[in-house]
Amino acid sequence: MTKPIRISVVLPIILGVASCTPLTLYYKPGAEVSRMQTDTLGCETQALRDAPVANQIRQSPPVFYRGERFCNAAGCYYGPGYWIPGDFYTVDVNRSLRGRLEQNCMAEKGYQLVKLPNCNLSIAKAAGTAQTTHLPQISDRSCAIKNKDGSFQIVEPG
Repeated sequence: MTKPIRISVVLPIILGVASCTPLTLYYKPGAEVSRMQTDTLGCETQALRDAPVANQIRQSPPVFYRGERFCNAAGCYYGPGYWIPGDFYTVDVNRSLRGRLEQNCMAEKGYQLVKLPNCNLSIAKAAGTAQTTHLPQISDRSCAIKNKDGSFQIVEPG
């Protein structure tokens, strides 16, 4: 009998993995973070209007398993095989188009999509618990600290 997995055990693991991913955001030097978030929401909304969710149900191909091999003095033969039907899954065929529309909308507003690596622990401790309110100049050394409340801090290590 298998033991059920408890949410209280799995949730911290999922959140821990999510905090390891780089910070992906639309970037324009000097822009207010609140303005960037408003612009992002507007572009997401427009992209959703122009390329609405269009889910299609698909099925992966079935798989055939050959029957078990039996051998005796008269020779070898195979028992009957069987098919396992393919799994059903859903695909939003407009997802990629929606993403391109969103990025194009943000580019028209002067933003570019960037990924900033997470700051290492020593940089994060030294930076404290501040929150970025205006997007600073970034370089290849810039890193990000994700706060528990969903805000972030962009740091340029010295």
